Amino acid sequence: MTIYSSYDPFAWIYNKHWGKTFLPVVLPILDNLVLTKLPKNARILDLCCGTGQMAHQLTNLGYRVTGIDGSPEMLSYARENAPGVEFLQADARSFEIPRKYHAVISVFDSLNHIMSVREMQSVFVHTHAALRSGGLFMFDLNTEAGYLFEWNGDFSIIEDDHVCVVRSTYDHQSGTADFDATIFRLQDGSWFRRDLVLYQKCHATAAVKSALKSAGFTDIETYGFDWQSGMHAMNKDARRAFFLCRKP
Repeated sequence: MTIYSSYDPFAWIYNKHWGKTFLPVVLPILDNLVLTKLPKNARILDLCCGTGQMAHQLTNLGYRVTGIDGSPEMLSYARENAPGVEFLQADARSFEIPRKYHAVISVFDSLNHIMSVREMQSVFVHTHAALRSGGLFMFDLNTEAGYLFEWNGDFSIIEDDHVCVVRSTYDHQSGTADFDATIFRLQDGSWFRRDLVLYQKCHATAAVKSALKSAGFTDIETYGFDWQSGMHAMNKDARRAFFLCRKP
């Protein structure tokens, strides 16, 4: 099993500044596309669950949630944020789980960290196997428009006890995005520095849909999303894409 240790030094600051960011945006979308179609107390698998904020919200809504992530440190925070939820360390490309779920979700562009269509299809095959018949799978991805307009640039987070400087770039030819971060954190009276680079891949909508079909999914729907206008019909200018499909 691959251990995603490169995400471990990012876990603390992700938990503090990013973990809750997407929740107010994605929860209404998740409710509309998935939750209203599930039975009461349905089982939901949160794939690439990060630091567990989504798992906590879904548990509070009465769902039985399992979270999977490849980073031990991300899971450490997840267990603090969502006590009582089952969290498992596993690779999204190869996980196997005996229990069957009514729905699998993967949000906040988590699957953009899968760096090839072949590996993405492997994610879809294992997700398909984890679902009940009729189960739903919903996930979102950054699009080319999103990378071109929102990814290239620098920003900083400056607090009394930590500083995070991020340099993000996107290469159109390779479809690869780099998230290059330097983190300074004050601990026990001393400052410590960590440097990390995380990578994402821009996956064409047509290729994603083809991989879903090959994995056995049907009723594939796509939606566009922008931070200002919200959900809309999918088009080339959409900064983010939401996918919804079903296991027959």
